[in-house]
Amino acid sequence: MVLNVVKGTIFVFLVGLGVVGNVLVLVNYMGLFRSTMKSLHLILIHLAFTNMITLLTRGRPRTVSSLGLRSLIGDTACKVVVYLSRVARGLSICTTSLLTVVQAITISPRASRWRRLQPRSSWHLLPLLLFFWFLNSLISMNLPFYIKHIRSVNTSEVTRSDNFCYFNHKNGIIRWIFIVLKVLRDAVFQGVMGGASGYMVFLLHKHHQHMLYLQTSKLLHRTPPEVKAAKSVLLLMLCFLFFYWADCFMTLYVTFSVESNFIEGSALELVDLGYAVLSPLVLKHRDGHLAECQHMSVSMIFQ
Repeated sequence: MVLNVVKGTIFVFLVGLGVVGNVLVLVNYMGLFRSTMKSLHLILIHLAFTNMITLLTRGRPRTVSSLGLRSLIGDTACKVVVYLSRVARGLSICTTSLLTVVQAITISPRASRWRRLQPRSSWHLLPLLLFFWFLNSLISMNLPFYIKHIRSVNTSEVTRSDNFCYFNHKNGIIRWIFIVLKVLRDAVFQGVMGGASGYMVFLLHKHHQHMLYLQTSKLLHRTPPEVKAAKSVLLLMLCFLFFYWADCFMTLYVTFSVESNFIEGSALELVDLGYAVLSPLVLKHRDGHLAECQHMSVSMIFQ
């Protein structure tokens, strides 16, 4: 009981911290979006909104469950919460991938073919973001049919538990079809993310070497702003990949573990919220270099 209270308190703190951070990011970029109408601002607004959904659908119910208040979550609420949390997870992957691609296109040379793909207006990204919602809603559409609250099923029928919800897989074929779709989605978007990040780092490194050649020896001790911008971009991507793969490996370990462990299960739930909590801090770190980078054409990441 004491461990559950401690766990619930930690979840309250992390969810509150993450929600406040994402609200600040959301308000900040909404103000910038109204004044500058940059495509990257729209993506960051969508990412912050997605993180808030993740925190409210994955963190809050687990907090309630940890504090022994499972009766506050009904069968319908259970279905809605789990469905939205899975949709938000997919949206996080898609949005982070899109963010990396737009950044890579922005810093591409003007004569590059990739530069032609740069959105002319932020509104051109709206159909793509709507497609992300449709895609992830479709991939997760099977979840409400076999998710039930802990009080609604016989425990002998349960194949997987998530604190307050039971996952009762009745049709194995349909289940594996949707699993394959999710794996393909994750593989495609992470592949695009990795390729765009590698291309962006290559361009920034190439430009950095060129700037070192042109600069006088008195300026060599100063870190070029594009290098700081590259570190911020890599930090955001690595933050996402770390928590994504940590969640995958820990989920497999807990799933195939012979005995369920409270600490392992709690660690998995904390890792599940890690990206949504820390990404606002990474975005604020990026903003710290915005004023310095906006005069460098190669490092105008926020356009």
